[in-house]
Amino acid sequence: MGKFDFDVIWTALPYLFKTGMTFTLTLTVLAAVMGLALGTLLAMMRLSRFKILSVPAGIYVNVMRSIPLLLVIFWFYFLVPYIAAWIVGSPTPLRVGAFNSAVITFTMFEAAYFCEIMRAGIQSIARGQVSAGMAIGLSPWQGMRYVVLPQAFRNMIPALLTRVIILFQDTSLVYVLSLTDFLGAASKIGQRDGRLVELYLFVAVVYFVICFTASRLVKLLEKRTRVLR
Repeated sequence: MGKFDFDVIWTALPYLFKTGMTFTLTLTVLAAVMGLALGTLLAMMRLSRFKILSVPAGIYVNVMRSIPLLLVIFWFYFLVPYIAAWIVGSPTPLRVGAFNSAVITFTMFEAAYFCEIMRAGIQSIARGQVSAGMAIGLSPWQGMRYVVLPQAFRNMIPALLTRVIILFQDTSLVYVLSLTDFLGAASKIGQRDGRLVELYLFVAVVYFVICFTASRLVKLLEKRTRVLR
């Protein structure tokens, strides 16, 4: 321990949290919100009786859940500019940008997982409630919107929040795009000052505290919603 110098952490705190953690939280929130919206749409498509909707949604979800996230990040960042240029007929690859690539990749990836959570939530609602909604004059879409989805979201809140915690951890993979998230900021400071071990230990402690606290809160919320049900 005598060779360690943890003073470097104190001087790096403003950069770590103001730049690194802000980026990590921003990416987490954007990907969670957009991924949840896309995942809900995919869930309704998968539950549709029309195969033209359910089959493509099922293929998308299964493919995304079968591929490592890191590979999806690489594919999107390096291949999509060429594919987009081919589609629009541009002679040069279209610039997407590292941040946009990260947001879109995480949104597409997380949507597959949110879809399965939402699908389970929707299926947990009794068919009788849908029939009751239709009996009072609601269309199938209105029944889904006003009767099924609100209850499904309430039932699935613990699972959705747990997935967001995993998403928060996964955002550290953006280091491969040279983006400055919390881990990336610590890595840059550690390489500059030759104190990688101290910085990585600090990053591990911060991630543990945040994720452990959040998971305990989710447990409490799960118990509370179970009582309310």
